[in-house]
Amino acid sequence: MDNTNQRKALINGEIGLFLRGLIIGKVLTLMVIGGLLWWLLKPNLLSRNSVNSSNQNVNSLSNSASTFQTVTDVPNASFNYGGSTAWASIRQLVDSQIQSDRPELQLRYVNPVSGSPGSSSGIRMLLDGKIDFAQSSRPLTDEEQAMAKERGFTLEQRQVGMDGVAVVVNPSLNVPGLTVDQLQQIYLGKITNWNQVGGPNLAITPLSQRPEDADTVIFPSNSNLKGQAFGSNVQYVYSTTEAVRQLSKTPGSVYYASARSVLPQCSVKALPLGSTSSQLIAPYREPLVSPEQCLRQRNQLNTQAIKDGSYPLIANLFVIIKQNKGQEQQIGDAYAKLLLTDEGQRAIEQAGFVAVR
Repeated sequence: MDNTNQRKALINGEIGLFLRGLIIGKVLTLMVIGGLLWWLLKPNLLSRNSVNSSNQNVNSLSNSASTFQTVTDVPNASFNYGGSTAWASIRQLVDSQIQSDRPELQLRYVNPVSGSPGSSSGIRMLLDGKIDFAQSSRPLTDEEQAMAKERGFTLEQRQVGMDGVAVVVNPSLNVPGLTVDQLQQIYLGKITNWNQVGGPNLAITPLSQRPEDADTVIFPSNSNLKGQAFGSNVQYVYSTTEAVRQLSKTPGSVYYASARSVLPQCSVKALPLGSTSSQLIAPYREPLVSPEQCLRQRNQLNTQAIKDGSYPLIANLFVIIKQNKGQEQQIGDAYAKLLLTDEGQRAIEQAGFVAVR
């Protein structure tokens, strides 16, 4: 009997140990499986948390970004404006967006009765009370400010973007580039042949809009050449379109204008410019698109060189506002504010210019 009881006790102990081991083994297996599942799912959980966090950040940024809708004091009326032809893409792309978002505001571009449209004619029209604000690709002159004072008000220029002044020639002309001084001497009539600036033995034919109508300037207001008369060999054109047409037919001709206006043209070539001949900077993004490729791919503005100031001829874009405490001042101020919103600055870059904020 004792042996039988001992045998039973031994068997019961072994069964207990077996069951205990089985239970512990299952628990350990479940822990291992749970750990593996957690390890596998952890990246997804983390990335989901990261996405949620980034979405919250984007939402908070978008909520704080200024748009055309956030600008207050936009007058409910129709207004006339005029000025720089270089602003054409802004009028097409940005102004149309503004009027879509703010239907209470209607804008109408007005050409001058006489002379060619441009920054200068637009400012004259503003001084004469023919438009409500002007778009300009150059700063106001002392004469324009004096004229405004004589008429009982002042003019404010508010910068909303940047462009470059590009120098373009016939694509067949082989010249490495120009310094700003050489360009100025060409238009003063002191450099008259391309062989004087490293090019072929070919007479230079400088083309320009008349200074009183010009969109852009090559003699900045802080230059000692300000107000200098062009040389007698300069041929005047009505518009950039006319100049481009002449350039394609005259191998020795040269013209300067808004980079945004002339860089995409297939029948002309933009020259690198520099303060010195060893520091020439292209106004276009390298590499230069050839005339053969131009119909498929256009040259784009070298925005980085404009932003960092390495390109030597910059054209700042200004809204010219009549400070007369009237409706003209209200609309000019509102228009500038619309362009300086985050949405407005993005739209200006989409139009091919450089934002200022």
